[in-house]
Amino acid sequence: MMNCVKCGSSLIPGAKFCSNCGVQVEKPLKLTPCPSCFSGITEDMIFCPWCGKMYEKVEEVKKKDNIPETIPNLVDIQGGTFFMGTGELAHSVTLNPFKMGEAPITQDQYYYVMGTNPSKFLRGDYPVESVTWCDAIRYCNKLSKMFNLTPCYIIGSSGDFSQVENTSPVWKRLTCDFSATGFRLPTEAEWEYAARGGKNKEAFLYSGSDDINEVAWYGENSSITTHGVCEKKKNSLGLYDMCGNVAEWVYDEYSEYIKTPQVNPTGANLMSGVHVKRGGSWLDDPEQCNVFFRSSSVQVGKSSNLGFRVCCTIPLPDDDKKKK
Repeated sequence: MMNCVKCGSSLIPGAKFCSNCGVQVEKPLKLTPCPSCFSGITEDMIFCPWCGKMYEKVEEVKKKDNIPETIPNLVDIQGGTFFMGTGELAHSVTLNPFKMGEAPITQDQYYYVMGTNPSKFLRGDYPVESVTWCDAIRYCNKLSKMFNLTPCYIIGSSGDFSQVENTSPVWKRLTCDFSATGFRLPTEAEWEYAARGGKNKEAFLYSGSDDINEVAWYGENSSITTHGVCEKKKNSLGLYDMCGNVAEWVYDEYSEYIKTPQVNPTGANLMSGVHVKRGGSWLDDPEQCNVFFRSSSVQVGKSSNLGFRVCCTIPLPDDDKKKK
């Protein structure tokens, strides 16, 4: 069941107009974010139908200088070899260089690309949450197209998944072109390598510190909510919130570690629809927020403690490509 973008009422299937407010529903309305809750509003509204706040006219909102940057800040991560996992699970992994978002995608950033904000804890600089793995994939491709980059994800020959339901079996056919220039989710190996400081090989239990309170919002200090990104200490690579605040989707399907040495692993192709989450969240215990802890969820799963960050492949010089 779809809802009217103006008043939020349920729409009758096939209806051309909303039965509650009369707005035409066949033609998408041009929406601007409410300056209070960032939900979509139209020019003729006086009050936001989602938070009830009176707001300035759209023209006034557009003049404000706090319109967020849609493109995330990226940090260059040098490639290298490290031992992924801990104890008996530790195994050698070698990675090419890549770029990683310095923080989880915020609600501002998500809204300006997708035109919607599914989050429970509404504030522009808080991480977007309540997003499925499929939502994160859509965001990556749409952001790539906005900046004329080659999208990484395709199903068959299409990179547009806007009409594909989250529960559709066609998601099993999704592939990632890791040589493409666009945005994508990090692999699990890239995530752990970056969380542990990359070539700096930090020995901390959490990303950037052994003191969880320095680097993470978690169950004992979060006041039962997410927080603005980049408020805690960054790790040696300049990455924030790798532990706590929101857990983060990565690309890989969940499977047991392969203990033999790996080069640029992308996870098993199980077509299970169950993907890895990393980093822990505002809701979790310290153990669930350390740099080694793994958990998983079905790709349609979403919760107020689950978000994502993006990364990009750094093209290799021609000489290095020949060695691969």
